[in-house]
Amino acid sequence: MPNDAAPKSAVEIAMERLRKQDADAGVSTRPITDEQRAAIAEVRSLYGSKIAEQDILQQSAMNRLLGADPAELDVVAGQFRHERERLASERDARIDKLRRGAN
Repeated sequence: MPNDAAPKSAVEIAMERLRKQDADAGVSTRPITDEQRAAIAEVRSLYGSKIAEQDILQQSAMNRLLGADPAELDVVAGQFRHERERLASERDARIDKLRRGAN
């Protein structure tokens, strides 16, 4: 029984298996609407600007502390890193919520 279709790559085979596993588990996929895409883009833009603002504030704080104790610099850098991580986490949660169809 000859097969005229081109051979499948390992990636294609793996994707088929994952789709089958999802189907067996009852996971359904639905495409993202244009409204969801726009809302996601808006959230990414908003949080991108907030993270950029934190980067600018951190740079300013580090410049003010030039020559300060390295431990103090580490504390300030840690605070800004924590804030950026919080913003990124918040952004990702809002995007996940939008993808699920909740506003």
